Amino acid sequence: MQSKRPPYLLHLAQDKRLGPLLEGIEPVVIAPQEEVWLHLTGAIMSQQLSTRVASVIRGRFTGLYGGNPSPERVLETPSPTLRAIGLSNAKVTYVQNIARFALEEGLSFGKLQEMEDEGVIDYLTQIKGVGRWTAEMMLMFSLGREDVFAVDDLGIQQAMMRIYRLKNGDKRTLREKMLKISGKWSPYRTYACLHLWRLKDFAPGP
Repeated sequence: MQSKRPPYLLHLAQDKRLGPLLEGIEPVVIAPQEEVWLHLTGAIMSQQLSTRVASVIRGRFTGLYGGNPSPERVLETPSPTLRAIGLSNAKVTYVQNIARFALEEGLSFGKLQEMEDEGVIDYLTQIKGVGRWTAEMMLMFSLGREDVFAVDDLGIQQAMMRIYRLKNGDKRTLREKMLKISGKWSPYRTYACLHLWRLKDFAPGP
């Protein structure tokens, strides 16, 4: 009988260290989300916060407007009102920067879908407050790109250090080794990242 495992799992299973950890695991699905500017805003608001706290703040944000706001409404909102929902001064500025960019330059799903991955990263990181990691999260979770590797993500680093017994001493060397390992996961590196996040606390130690 032919395996019903999705192609990405069959591909990742060829990795001698990662493959055994994916046995019997529930497959993940990548589904594009078209409200790009709101996803980008949510990513900024969630940075350096626990999942629970981030969810509370995002709920307060939409609660201000009775649902998902337009960029215009966000720009009309006084900064103290945004700070009152739990955003730092810097995050208020970044959220306003995203709203302004969405109005002036465009953050439509269709426009970004026409770009290559690096083009999307270059485009989004023009916005002050949006770094490469945030742009990579948008590629994965908003645009649904299947071959993105978030090499600078702490959770990915922790999982790979445990699974592949990598040392954390030299950041540059660690990064190079991670990139080399991830090369064999292509064209399904996003799926690998999703499973690495799941495995971070359960991967076998060195």
